[in-house]
Amino acid sequence: MLAANIIKYPPFSFGPRYAAATGTSLLEGYRRQGRWALVLYAILTAGTMFTVQAAVTVVTAGLAKATLGAGSSLLFLSAGLTFACMLILYFGRFKLLDRLMKAVVAVLTVSTFAATLLVLPRIDWSTFALIPSGFDVKSALFLAALIGWMPSAIDISVWHSLWTLARKRDTGYAPTLRDSMLDFNIGYIGTALLAFCFLMLGAGVMHGTGAPLADKAGAFAYQVIALYTSTLGEWSRPLIGTCALLVMFSTTLTVIDGFPRAISKLVRRFQTAEAADEALPGLDRAYWGAALALALGSLLIVAYFLKSLSGLVDLATTLSFLTAPILSILNHRAILSDEVPVDFRPQARMVTFSLISIAIQSGFALWYLWIRFF
Repeated sequence: MLAANIIKYPPFSFGPRYAAATGTSLLEGYRRQGRWALVLYAILTAGTMFTVQAAVTVVTAGLAKATLGAGSSLLFLSAGLTFACMLILYFGRFKLLDRLMKAVVAVLTVSTFAATLLVLPRIDWSTFALIPSGFDVKSALFLAALIGWMPSAIDISVWHSLWTLARKRDTGYAPTLRDSMLDFNIGYIGTALLAFCFLMLGAGVMHGTGAPLADKAGAFAYQVIALYTSTLGEWSRPLIGTCALLVMFSTTLTVIDGFPRAISKLVRRFQTAEAADEALPGLDRAYWGAALALALGSLLIVAYFLKSLSGLVDLATTLSFLTAPILSILNHRAILSDEVPVDFRPQARMVTFSLISIAIQSGFALWYLWIRFF
């Protein structure tokens, strides 16, 4: 977990850096490398977006089942959540939900840190090791899935460049490179700290009990909520359940909006170059076509993996893991291109760090493919 967050830092950081430097998104950086880069990004996006959307939707459905006591099937709940997200996007209520989510995330974050502090005395520290022992094929497959979404898929770097430009357009304030990177670093480090907290909660509450991780979304959601109630007390169940559900619903909404917006922007890049501070694509035909395809495709995948949450999550995260080296290369080339002013380019040590990151990601991906298929 620690290594994944460190190794994937450079390609993630190049998203907001490129947007702050050029006033355009990373997709323009891809276009300037050649039409092949846009085609490659389109293929990688098509290969991962359905499984990503399916995974976050079914986990949200599981939390809805555990928190609200919904008796419907996970497929029905997933379809309902997807439809609700489409309605919110259609009527433009995303910003209203975003304001609400800031308070919800704050409550969940404080609760997570508090629960972690309370669980620390329960942890058997004799099992702690920075380097895993008994490393085998099964461990490699698990690590591939873990790294795929730790802290997230590299696709998010493109979205981050779009969000940086959207923030500039909405506020009328052009953030400096320092401001953009400070904002990014706070979010990135905060995500890593929360991941560490969940690791500690699992080590203190679940590890060594002999209880297996549930393979169905509803039962797994109960286990996640139990990480809090076992330390904070049963009184926290409604609060934690509601906060977790809202956070995951916001994530589902973000993904079902993020992929179509990136695709809509991608369609434009095939047609013309991106002007500095170009308005982000509205809800045009390309956006709604991609959103509809994403919704239907992800629900089909949910139906197929309905009885195997781990299988669905492993597929989604592993695909993101395998595509990460390619996107990291595109981001590296973009940030060092001629359109990026010299003062905005990463320093030599960060360039070296990026090359090391690409080499490690590529080597691990090739090794994974070798042990998986040969």
